[in-house]
Amino acid sequence: MTNVLVIRSAATGDASVSNTLINAYLAALPEGASIVERDLDTNPVPHVTQASLAGIGRQAAEGEGFAAARALQDELIAEVFAADTIVIGLPLYNFGMPSTLKAWFDYIARAGTTFQYTAEGPEGLVKGKKAIIAHARAGKYDDASGFPFAVPHLKSLLGFVGVTDVTVTTAEGLAFGPEAAAEAIKTGTAAMAELA
Repeated sequence: MTNVLVIRSAATGDASVSNTLINAYLAALPEGASIVERDLDTNPVPHVTQASLAGIGRQAAEGEGFAAARALQDELIAEVFAADTIVIGLPLYNFGMPSTLKAWFDYIARAGTTFQYTAEGPEGLVKGKKAIIAHARAGKYDDASGFPFAVPHLKSLLGFVGVTDVTVTTAEGLAFGPEAAAEAIKTGTAAMAELA
């Protein structure tokens, strides 16, 4: 049985194109797949604060937020390790990823658990996983230029914890009129269904 972890990060709910791409993937999955979904809009991971810092494994005093932050981090990390495939919705917000998605990464990156430092440099410990990024953006960009930052940043964070098998499906030009948007969504959903 395939275990799929879905991370949604769009603030636009049913109107979200990244969510539409994810839905196409899920609809095409073979019967019997196990799916765990996290919607970071309706159930956000808290941003790191002074109170929660020690809970996510950073040097800090153990304040009131320590235990809750550690319990949540344990839960999120367990979901990552249980998954064969991680599907991440990535809308482009001001040229980067949504802050809720960055907060999720802040919680799953734990030294000694999802990565470790060695004499040769950092080593990701989340091995043997596939990641699929469902990316949506209003404009059109040359990804090879490194701008905007969302996809390179996301791929770097995944690689840091050991997930290097990453496929990106992009629906772009969504602000170029209804026809352009419809075509981008059609192409993107077909690509996501094929990946499933």
